[in-house]
Amino acid sequence: MMFRWLKRYMPRGLYGRAFLILLLPVMSLLVVVSVVSAQRLFEGVTRQMTASAAREVALLLDAPDPDPIAQALSIAMRPAALDSVPEGHIRRWYDITGIVLISALDERLDGLMAVDLSHPRFVTLYVERAEGPVRLTLDRRRFSASNPHQLFVNMLFFGVLMTLIAYVYLRNQLRPITRLARAAEAFGRGRSVPYRPAGANEVRAAGNAFLDMRARIDRQIEQRTLLLSGVSHDLRTPLTRLKLSLEMLDDEEEREPMLRDVRDMERLLDAFLDFARGAFETEAEPVDPAALVRRIVEDCSRSQIPVTLHEITGAGEVPLRKVAIRRAIDNLIGNAVRYGTRAEVSVALTDRALRIRIEDDGPGIPEDRIDEALRPFTRLEPSRNQDKGPGVGLGLSIAMDIARAHGGSLRLGPSARLGGLCADLVIAR
Repeated sequence: MMFRWLKRYMPRGLYGRAFLILLLPVMSLLVVVSVVSAQRLFEGVTRQMTASAAREVALLLDAPDPDPIAQALSIAMRPAALDSVPEGHIRRWYDITGIVLISALDERLDGLMAVDLSHPRFVTLYVERAEGPVRLTLDRRRFSASNPHQLFVNMLFFGVLMTLIAYVYLRNQLRPITRLARAAEAFGRGRSVPYRPAGANEVRAAGNAFLDMRARIDRQIEQRTLLLSGVSHDLRTPLTRLKLSLEMLDDEEEREPMLRDVRDMERLLDAFLDFARGAFETEAEPVDPAALVRRIVEDCSRSQIPVTLHEITGAGEVPLRKVAIRRAIDNLIGNAVRYGTRAEVSVALTDRALRIRIEDDGPGIPEDRIDEALRPFTRLEPSRNQDKGPGVGLGLSIAMDIARAHGGSLRLGPSARLGGLCADLVIAR
């Protein structure tokens, strides 16, 4: 709970999280080793070496004849003008042992005026004496270990190297998981991509389970389609014979009601067949949704269906099952004009999604009954029909199945423009 705010900064992808899991321990180890090394190795060694060098400098300064001692100790000692003495200690910002060196000299060397660590190989001391300040130059190796940064460079280099090597091996283990995720995502959008289980035993088991699930769902869809198609086909023959027999009746008052019932039964069979087909007749292909919707609206206008094209925003192509999408839009338009006097269609295409909106001026659907309206073979109160014939209760269900087969959804709500129902067919790109 207390670390929930960290989620927004975490990588979303599997590779990013795996790399973070590898990088955090390595960086933590580098920090711990660096701190321990700086405190125990560099600080301790530098203090001991600086103490020894400070004793030699003190011995040199206390000697009555310092020249032989300076030569023996390899210390360059010269008088210094007062104006040449720095106002304070000089140290490069990345000199990690310079802080310890200066602190140890301040503690052990009396009369120390300044320490100059600007040169990488020498240490210059300015010390106050009775006859005036002197300038002492010593080798830096007498105060601290040479090249102290090499330990950090080596740790950083080998840490990065081992992280990259581990990432390469881990990537080989993650690749089968990403392939499984892509296959599952494609199947959720109604596409079947080639997939072969690989990787560790657990990943192979998940892959085999996915293949079994995909095959079982495909068989179920095929069996449902064959069943309803067979029933619809078998019923068409007796209905056709019945329709021909009714056409031959002389009594028009008796013939027309029975013919109307036969036409209703044919329409019901067509609806059952559309529901059985769903969105799995063809493979997805690049389709211009704006051109498709324009063609559908033009066909509806020629059929005297009161539908208009309101707005089109965006341009491009989207992988769609053209026949299935046309069926879904036709069903939504038919539902709109059944319960309203007119319908309007809008298309919005963005980088992330395609939205096809159908609005009407009918009575709409109460919010608490939207889920009920989306169920197959469900019809709401008869007053919504407005004497335009009985509904089958499959139009919205077919549109929802087609949207889901494309990895999208069907959203129903009130229309702010026309006051009736607003149906949004949303498909992710």
